[in-house]
Amino acid sequence: MNTSIHMPEFMLGLIATEDFLREPPLGFTVQKTTGHCLVSYDADNCCVFIDDSEATGGSRVTFQNSPGKTVQVENLADYTKLRNTMTSKFILLMVSACERNLLVKGKKAQKAAKVIQQFILIINGRSPWIRRQLEEKLNQAISSVAGESYTVELDLKQSLQKWTHQTNFLLTHGSCVISPDWQNTSFILKYHSDALFDFPYWFGCSKRNYAIQGKVTCLKTDEKKYMLALIKVSNAHIHWPVSI
Repeated sequence: MNTSIHMPEFMLGLIATEDFLREPPLGFTVQKTTGHCLVSYDADNCCVFIDDSEATGGSRVTFQNSPGKTVQVENLADYTKLRNTMTSKFILLMVSACERNLLVKGKKAQKAAKVIQQFILIINGRSPWIRRQLEEKLNQAISSVAGESYTVELDLKQSLQKWTHQTNFLLTHGSCVISPDWQNTSFILKYHSDALFDFPYWFGCSKRNYAIQGKVTCLKTDEKKYMLALIKVSNAHIHWPVSI
């Protein structure tokens, strides 16, 4: 008799970095020394695109063996392997909730933004909705610049901003309560071709930027261990009782 219950699909999970470090999820270990946290993890269950060291709460955080937010592949085989990895595991990014600076626009806004708090964004690459977007965007990029080098940026900012607006998510900063502007919300794939005259890439014509859309769930420390434990369960559908 089939007793399984269909539950809503988990796409994107957001958890405060300090909560993540205080109670690391299943498959992660945190070694703490003065002013520094070293995070180790099982690469068979997730892929981490977090820069070697990012400041949070006055400490430096290093995710061991993370390639950072920019990943470079040299050939089609490496590209295919990376795509398959991204669409079969959980992907972790560290994103920044920032105070809005209405006087600065565009790319300069990220450098001018004041970070209020950092969060770990967990992307379920196995979600059919997320997986389809990742595959489509990566395939579009490689087909449009066949034989050339190219750069693909996959950005979650729109999803986070939409969730912030819909849920009226607020952060306290000093005596102020603010609606955050999300920065550092993307990761980049660079494909390097061995073409002798790669003029489009040299002149910046082979850059692609794609938004990844998905429902955001705000995670709590008593929920995330259960969520990451299900990495090993094939075709799991995950239900989260608390969504802020």
